[in-house]
Amino acid sequence: MTNLIIDIGNTSLKAAYADGIELGQAHKYQGENVLGFIKDLTLVKRPHILIVSSVRLFDETFYISLEDVCDKLIVLNDKTRLPIKNRYSTPSTLGPDRLAAAVAASDLFPDRSCIIFDFGTALTIDFLSDKGEFLGGNISPGLRTRFKALNNYTQQLPLLENPVEVNPLGKTTREAIESGVVLGLIFEVEGYIGRYPDHIYIFTGGDAIYFAKKLKSSIFVVYNLVLMGLARIADYHAKS
Repeated sequence: MTNLIIDIGNTSLKAAYADGIELGQAHKYQGENVLGFIKDLTLVKRPHILIVSSVRLFDETFYISLEDVCDKLIVLNDKTRLPIKNRYSTPSTLGPDRLAAAVAASDLFPDRSCIIFDFGTALTIDFLSDKGEFLGGNISPGLRTRFKALNNYTQQLPLLENPVEVNPLGKTTREAIESGVVLGLIFEVEGYIGRYPDHIYIFTGGDAIYFAKKLKSSIFVVYNLVLMGLARIADYHAKS
């Protein structure tokens, strides 16, 4: 059975069809008509299960419309049955993308403790136990969010993008911002890696490759980790 996998993030949407847990080509959408984009995808092939993870809020009519274009709709939340255990103290406040990423990690590295670093609008650092339990994690501002914050909350600091090269010590204001932001994130990540040396480290999100190239540790970069986890959850429901 073919399922349609939808991951709606803060700034973009990713989608892919999946045959079981095998993902097809991923599509990215950054427009405003999210419902229209998803409906257009279902015109190609009606999905058995349409699974949605969204960090954005949509009204009830959005999901009612999606029910019409699939056999079964799954909106990932704290009530969704999962192939892993969720040990988060407030599951209703947990971002579904974080949970989906943990499901994917448990499939990729069974019986191993993992740390998932998702480099997006926010940097999320999530922990998966070797028993397949989501233990929780931490959230801090992502790369571009840090650049924007310095520009928004000061009068004279410019808005910058991530640099190709980073100097250890800034000799100009531009270099000082670039080095402070990028190295601050690197040191943050290295702190977790140093504290948990026996874990598997997984990088995902838009800036994953950028930071993986700047760190010397053994790191697994998985581009579509959330989509993979959603495909696994959809397959889990299809078989149960």
